[in-house]
Amino acid sequence: MDRQFPTYRGAMEYVCLGCGQTFGINELLYTCPTCGGVFLLRDTAFDRLKTRSGTEWRRIFDERAASKHPGLRGIFRFYELMAPVLEPEDIVCLGEGNTPIVESSPALRQITGLRTAYKNDGQNPSASFKDRGMACAFSFLKACIRTQGWDQILTVCASTGDTSASAALYAAYVGGPIKSVVILPHGKVTPQQMAQPLGSGATVLEVPGVFDDCMKVVEHLADNYRVALLNSKNAWRILGQESYAFEVAQWRGWDLSGTCVFVPIGNAGNITAIMAGFLKLLDLGLIEKLPRIFGVQSHHADPVYRYYSVDDPAKRQYAPVSVTPSVAQAAMIGNPVSFPRVRHFAERYEALGGAHSFQVVQVTEQAIMDGMLLANRHGHIACTQGGECLAGALRAKELGLVTEQELCILDATAHHLKFIGFQDQYFQNSFPPEFGVTPRAELSNRPELVITPEDKDRLSAEEYTAAAAAKVVERLGLARR
Repeated sequence: MDRQFPTYRGAMEYVCLGCGQTFGINELLYTCPTCGGVFLLRDTAFDRLKTRSGTEWRRIFDERAASKHPGLRGIFRFYELMAPVLEPEDIVCLGEGNTPIVESSPALRQITGLRTAYKNDGQNPSASFKDRGMACAFSFLKACIRTQGWDQILTVCASTGDTSASAALYAAYVGGPIKSVVILPHGKVTPQQMAQPLGSGATVLEVPGVFDDCMKVVEHLADNYRVALLNSKNAWRILGQESYAFEVAQWRGWDLSGTCVFVPIGNAGNITAIMAGFLKLLDLGLIEKLPRIFGVQSHHADPVYRYYSVDDPAKRQYAPVSVTPSVAQAAMIGNPVSFPRVRHFAERYEALGGAHSFQVVQVTEQAIMDGMLLANRHGHIACTQGGECLAGALRAKELGLVTEQELCILDATAHHLKFIGFQDQYFQNSFPPEFGVTPRAELSNRPELVITPEDKDRLSAEEYTAAAAAKVVERLGLARR
């Protein structure tokens, strides 16, 4: 078994999607100094990997899934496809990756008329998919510290919750010269998500507005000061998130025929990474067919959907939108930083996967909440973004874009406990009008008090037990043995 750290080292460079210029990786770059375009990271030695067959690569990656080597755990078992300039001592692994794909129950399949499965990325260390990207980004920062002798790095990110939690966790673990600052939109982050960066010791700063406003502040800092930006403008983060595609393919036995992957679009980094990952696998022969990919957006924040809703590519025009409140908070972004990457990879994806191998569907806030609750009523742990994906699959079915025979893999980007406040609002029918969510009685659930505190105080211990049990029997309609 190949348990040793790989000897292969790539030759990574930044490539600007705007002007095509390339830059070395010996410094932190986020946008092109010449034209301001966003970067991809490219391994110029990638073709050397083709000396091994797809069959050999499948064997290697399958064997590494059981490896105890600290540098080949989690996302880095796909080392050659990730960031093959890192040394073993650079790699940071907190147990990210390896999240399961859980096929939906027969009851849920009967309700939806679809064969669905959730990839539960909420089972990552900070309870979201962002850990994939942070593991790669912080490993690169460790390499920079080692090779360039940096004595202080201030990491900074804008966030609606998940990014800040992940960045703060990895910064706290690496420690040393790395300090973490997160900038959040005031009043727009759930208490659970706010608690995470605070608990990890990050400096948490709030500004009025929405995520897009926070992002402008962070971009200004990155353009003018020496900070390490950790949003999806950071190409190392996108690289780490490609591991989602590798894991989906490996979980499916490297056969993706009849598979559709539904991904929520927020800042568009994740869907970019997933397309890029599948394209790498196809290029190396690990898979023979690309899965179809569906991006999903709420009608409250849908610039990518609007762009692709125009059938003729020559007539498409991208324009940011003003967002309105969304339960899918991570997707409430009106001007996704990674949209140029989406356009770049979507063109390549459709060229190799055929027409409509990449599509975007729009869903309502009502459908997102109903989707989350419906999934969790049947044994899943889907967040609101996971609800958005189920809503997207149902919408695709309604439009005749998917069939019951295909497997729809749904991306639950975070653990549902991060968004438990939205569930409470649904159950209590307390959503503000701007969300446009009306609870369905069959999905609502409230606790019931079977005996009053006054009755408990009045009764003896034995009487209380008997009275409470009698109420439970009455409520449940229990029959004696």
